[in-house]
Amino acid sequence: MTHGGNVWQGGRPSDWLDFSANLRPEGMPEWVKAALSRAAENARYYPDAALQAARRGLAAYAGVSEDKLLPTPGGIAAIDLALSLNTGAVLLDDTTFGEYAARAKAHNRLCAQAKSARCKRGDTRVVCNPNNPTGAALSREEILHEHRKAVGSGGELVADEAFIDYCPEFSVRAHVKEGLTVVGSLTKILCVPGVRLGYVCAGAESISRMEKLALPWQINAFAFEIASELPEHTDEIKRDALLNAHRRAEFAFLLEEMGVQTAPSRANFLLCDFGRDMRPAAEYLKSRRILVRECGSFGLGNNFLRLAVRTETENKYLIEELKKCMRP
Repeated sequence: MTHGGNVWQGGRPSDWLDFSANLRPEGMPEWVKAALSRAAENARYYPDAALQAARRGLAAYAGVSEDKLLPTPGGIAAIDLALSLNTGAVLLDDTTFGEYAARAKAHNRLCAQAKSARCKRGDTRVVCNPNNPTGAALSREEILHEHRKAVGSGGELVADEAFIDYCPEFSVRAHVKEGLTVVGSLTKILCVPGVRLGYVCAGAESISRMEKLALPWQINAFAFEIASELPEHTDEIKRDALLNAHRRAEFAFLLEEMGVQTAPSRANFLLCDFGRDMRPAAEYLKSRRILVRECGSFGLGNNFLRLAVRTETENKYLIEELKKCMRP
């Protein structure tokens, strides 16, 4: 399993309780639903190829100038563009999102472990912050230090901030320049995986190069409308992040009471070590229409699950179901 969120396995998607995808548990905010409704009126037209309003909204939200941002159809499209500019090796952490290696391979780039390979000219160091699946976050200064090291060796740094809306104090979006690229997505915090709304922040020259590589009409009418309205809803997004932090702490406490080891997380998920093969448990939960994320694609063993943080009631329900299938 490379990605979570496979709610197309029988019945309606809403029949599944999905702990495998890290999305806003209440679903889309009301303002997003309203934006999608308005966008339906414009879906009969080609979107603005220059992406003006969407770019303006995303840039204001990210804290960068418009010439340093490019909207993309989701976070993976942003990763793909960011990895398309150079030809050297892609240096990755041992345990991280598997799509970096997949997109590197698509661009005929070799992958290497960052801890054992030195960044050279033309190489790209990729850092996921907060990291997927551990949830660990590096400080802004730690990311900028990694950037200085990469650029000093003739390489570049790409920071994937797909979950940064849950800890925005760690973001380096406002510091992008040539050699420092940030990719991100609004999928998680707004619960819009089907809309596909992401972005790349980089130096103006790099953005210009990516624009030449990108397909026309990068985002659709629905993503366009949401992006345009983002700056008006930053306070709501911050409130969601605070609520997630409260739920995450309570969820971790309940899991640890069961004897499960949870990694400290700044995101909307927990990496959990159950100390036993969890494949039978995952199958039992699936029979109960509960999805969890196994961690083989992250290079971790069968003892690990990555669990999304959902509502207090849903988190407690999962705990009870886990207790049933983990009894001796």
